[in-house]
Amino acid sequence: MNARWRLAAALIATAQLALSAQSNPELDRLMGLLAQRQHGEADFSETRYLSLLKQPLKSSGVLVYDAPDHLEQRTAQPKAQTVVLDHGVVTLSIGKRQRVLRLADYPQVAPLIDSIRATLAGDRAALERAFQVGFDGSLEHWQLRLTPRDPALAATLARIDMRGERDAIREVQVMQADGDHSVMSITPRE
Repeated sequence: MNARWRLAAALIATAQLALSAQSNPELDRLMGLLAQRQHGEADFSETRYLSLLKQPLKSSGVLVYDAPDHLEQRTAQPKAQTVVLDHGVVTLSIGKRQRVLRLADYPQVAPLIDSIRATLAGDRAALERAFQVGFDGSLEHWQLRLTPRDPALAATLARIDMRGERDAIREVQVMQADGDHSVMSITPRE
């Protein structure tokens, strides 16, 4: 299949996902189900594929969510570190060192974090402000495709794909415009 046909097929698939998001009541049911969750903890393993490196980077640890906007990523392997987002402030801790950043000061990162936060909160309106939202599947097995609306963001972030079951996000794939990408597998703690 030549490059034009692949591009056309990809555009058609993206259009189908976008149309299904607009007309599919399953997306509203999913957002309602996600909005009901006030707390969640999950184990994660992430693999990042960077063009500058010969081998992918792997990490694992625990994710914590408290509604409406508290997120934690406690990485245990390969090196202990914690990233906490709370009320628009990101705190990064590695060993005894700590760095605090206001998310508003980093507009290139904010939509990525907001996509996860808005999905966890079941906030469809917030997702649709920053992304074209594609939805496929049912509550039992669903996929969201988030494509940036802002051309400046789209220059670095191609898309975010999330897969899940009911109110549990099971996988997050982040595709950068330069081809670098990451895959995070998530196992909720019951």
